[in-house]
Amino acid sequence: MKRSLMSALIAGVLILGLTQTVRAGAKKDAGSVLSVGATPVPHAELLNLVKADLASQGIELRVVEFTDYVTPNTALIAGDLEANFFQHIPYLASNAEWTAKLVSAFGVHIEPLGLYSSTVTALGSLADGATIAIPNDPSNGGRALLLLQSGGLITLRANAGLEATPQDIAANPKNFRFRELEAAQLPRSLGDVDAAVINGNYALEAGLNPVQDSILLEGADSPYVNIVVVQKGKEADPRIQALSRALRSQKVRDYINATWNGSVVPVF
Repeated sequence: MKRSLMSALIAGVLILGLTQTVRAGAKKDAGSVLSVGATPVPHAELLNLVKADLASQGIELRVVEFTDYVTPNTALIAGDLEANFFQHIPYLASNAEWTAKLVSAFGVHIEPLGLYSSTVTALGSLADGATIAIPNDPSNGGRALLLLQSGGLITLRANAGLEATPQDIAANPKNFRFRELEAAQLPRSLGDVDAAVINGNYALEAGLNPVQDSILLEGADSPYVNIVVVQKGKEADPRIQALSRALRSQKVRDYINATWNGSVVPVF
């Protein structure tokens, strides 16, 4: 009896020790994984470029691709991601819940917003009454109208701000009409409208070259820097710091410049 009891106790201690070891190993493995949500081009492409750099530091980078601008923030707030990479600060600031729970960790690049058309090749050729499609979210819609104002097509009210809407147009000499669509749908709208203001990543995905194909393009001094976003308080996470070093490296700068030739502009 005593021998059996002693054997059972020893077995119990061994099982407990093994369980604790497995749990510790699982915790360590979980901590070395970094899940980042991103839209495909150029964000996911840049993340995939630095996977090996992070792997050499013991961090497994998992890239989760999204095709819309809402789900990546929802997933980050829910804890399904450690970070996301697809948006700029004005977009992040357009939603009170996002602002309360999320924060920019660092900036990487600018994707100049452009005006595209399948029927005209010059800005001045847009006809009176032409229909122009713009993004329907507040930050990108306002950004689109500011772009059109910079091209002399419209004039906005002085206090319209970054989230201007078509109702804020004070002067519209050529009586343009505006169709507000989800940003991802804008490239496909080109056959149905006279022109469309398209975000850089969606233009690239559609095979458009912003520098060559747009009839109006934002300058490199645009304030809409694309950022890596995390939950508040997670900015100092060593994995996020390692991601910052990797994405803001000379390797990534050279890749951006060689691959997109001005269609994507590094800010570091």
